[in-house]
Amino acid sequence: MNTEKSDPYLISKIVRSYVRHHKLAANELSDLIKTVHQAIGEVGALPEPEEVRVPAVSVRQSVRRDYVICLDCGFRGKALRRHIAIRHGLSKDEYLQRWGLRSNHPLTAPAYSEQRSGLAKALGLGRKTGEQVATAAAAAPVDTARESHATPTGRRRSRSKPANVTTEAPVASSPAKRERSRSRVASPPPMQTP
Repeated sequence: MNTEKSDPYLISKIVRSYVRHHKLAANELSDLIKTVHQAIGEVGALPEPEEVRVPAVSVRQSVRRDYVICLDCGFRGKALRRHIAIRHGLSKDEYLQRWGLRSNHPLTAPAYSEQRSGLAKALGLGRKTGEQVATAAAAAPVDTARESHATPTGRRRSRSKPANVTTEAPVASSPAKRERSRSRVASPPPMQTP
């Protein structure tokens, strides 16, 4: 910072103009003066050159079939997203921008991606509901001739009820109740002799 070039009149003029259009507390005024003084002192100074980054391995060698390599530190792993977030504090986009990589540059090993994809397909993940219905319908063809000759079972609806109201199915009795009722019918009561 070159303080010899800074003109106190120019600093006061900038501060005065800023204070006219903005509300400031009394303790913020000194910080404003310091900031303006520092900014005027840095005018014309060359910016510090950024550190030239050298990757741990070449970009072409960073992606292998079974692992990927971090360009920052040389870490080898199946996936880099968590590593670069924890170790380097970068998101995927920041990491790709830092090294000038394309947006489709893989941060996961291709073999690992294929393995996870196969597992997800085996579990049925990623299917849409419409596709599931279509595949189920195609897998089990319906016999239309058999359905047309089917006899109706159950109760008929009374005409007084609206069409959208369904009747409840009769509650089936438990097997224990059925056995008790059969046993009463099957064996006659004992006869009394006089």
